[in-house]
Amino acid sequence: MIRTLDGITPRIHPTAFVSEAAYVIGDVEIGEGSSVWPGSVIRGDMGKITIGKYTCVQDNSVVHCDTDATIGDYVVIGHRVVCHAKNVGARTLLGNGAVVNDGVEIGDECVVASGAVVLDDMQVPDRSIVVGVPGRVRGQVQDRHLELGEYFNKVYVLKTQRYKRNGGLE
Repeated sequence: MIRTLDGITPRIHPTAFVSEAAYVIGDVEIGEGSSVWPGSVIRGDMGKITIGKYTCVQDNSVVHCDTDATIGDYVVIGHRVVCHAKNVGARTLLGNGAVVNDGVEIGDECVVASGAVVLDDMQVPDRSIVVGVPGRVRGQVQDRHLELGEYFNKVYVLKTQRYKRNGGLE
């Protein structure tokens, strides 16, 4: 469901896919080739949420922030992620079930492990791996991590195209 709030309607690129079972409301912009899957909520009621190109928000995830928030290009937000981050850099992977709290800024090409809990206002440098509860930087992203993120991203870009061809709602 795509809803207007206070006269502001989400802006969704024509090539993006938003499942009819997702909830997108208010000041939200979704970029070219991006996708929002069933059960996900993107709520732009406290600030503008900008989602870049070819980014996927997988099933049952929540993207919300108390200020403006930016999710970069080619980001993979896994299943059941709670993302309150202020910024998520390009080509970053947020693993299934991760929780990213208010004010967090994640650099480019990072991995937040499945189930990790990133505490408020944490700054995550480019190419970092964050693991644990609470989440801590445990190392640097290797090429194999970037390849995994790229693989998942490509899978969802193809799914987006497939669903749109088969009558998926925009």
